Amino acid sequence: MNFLQIKKRYENELYERVIPFWEKHCTDRQFGGYFTSLDRDGSVYDTEKYMWMQWRIVYMFAKLAVAQGGNDRWLEIAAQGYDFLTTHGKSEDGSYYFALNRQGVPSVAPYNIFSDCFAAMGAAAMFKATGEEKYRKEADSAMHNYIRRMDDPKGRWEKSLSGKPRRLSHGHFMMLANLAYEMRSCLGSHEYDDLAEEAVAAVTGRFWNPEMRILFENINDSTPAFDLESSEGRMINPGHGLESMWFMLQHAEEKKDTVLITRAADMIKGILEFGTDREFGGIYYFMDALHKPHLELQWDMKLWWPHCEALIACLFAYRLTKDEFFLMKFEELDSWTWEHFRDPDHPEWFGYLNRRGEVTHTLKGGKWKTMFHLPRCLFTCAEQLDKMI
Repeated sequence: MNFLQIKKRYENELYERVIPFWEKHCTDRQFGGYFTSLDRDGSVYDTEKYMWMQWRIVYMFAKLAVAQGGNDRWLEIAAQGYDFLTTHGKSEDGSYYFALNRQGVPSVAPYNIFSDCFAAMGAAAMFKATGEEKYRKEADSAMHNYIRRMDDPKGRWEKSLSGKPRRLSHGHFMMLANLAYEMRSCLGSHEYDDLAEEAVAAVTGRFWNPEMRILFENINDSTPAFDLESSEGRMINPGHGLESMWFMLQHAEEKKDTVLITRAADMIKGILEFGTDREFGGIYYFMDALHKPHLELQWDMKLWWPHCEALIACLFAYRLTKDEFFLMKFEELDSWTWEHFRDPDHPEWFGYLNRRGEVTHTLKGGKWKTMFHLPRCLFTCAEQLDKMI
């Protein structure tokens, strides 16, 4: 495998096609913030401003500006989004709403803690890019809100009643580990290190079923942890698992924890073995641990982001273990992903395919797709390849 050639392909896609698409189309120059509901040609089809998507754009433009030695144009795009979101996006308790309308008026309540999660990431990246203290303060504020809300994520907007068992969500813990890493790398802060260790232990211990070799998305906060009697308990999200595992490898490499590297790499193998579609290729969106019917009707679709996370996980694991399995899987997924998701006629990639790999939606951005998973994948894969050259 020619690592240099692949690295150049990834970098070219990032800097020549993906970033220019968002740079041209996403900024709302009238009210601030970003348009994320963009059609194939970049035209805006909806002006709702979803907080996850907004903060992810702040994060990526700030991160990429740092990587390029300081790009004033990209920093300006990130800074205006930050200003819009901090001015309009906070509820009375300081946590971030789920969505705003175009003008910045709150449109969806702050029922989801990942708005705070991505606010912390975006603000931290802005601090690293500029050194301005206001960004550090906002990163810590959003981080504290995320941690505060983990035990009761939805707060007064929780719909579940006493008949529903108390669940723990894998996503909350994997993101806590990654957030702590971002706070260390962007702020130089070790305030959250102990929480990161607890999160890593939970992900690799409590959510992993070693007999089934599956990473569960939801577990009971009681014994037994694994609930195989309900669809929610049997929920498997292969893309989430693979994203989580490269977070674990990132943590392990920084801590020089060879035991965790070996464990996370083995978990990647299990997730890939369970989550790969052997008939049509690619990775399933959702799965059931016992292969029973899934409540989500789109379970067998192929989405861009699980494939992005799989590519990162495979390269990360190969670089740290030199296990040829991961190189083979990277080659397989690289070929499938670039063939099916890349739009040959317009910049940016398609996000939604059916099981056979046929495009179902031509949009390039929306409520759940923005300038994040794809550019982060292209950037991180190029970074991993560079370390192997």
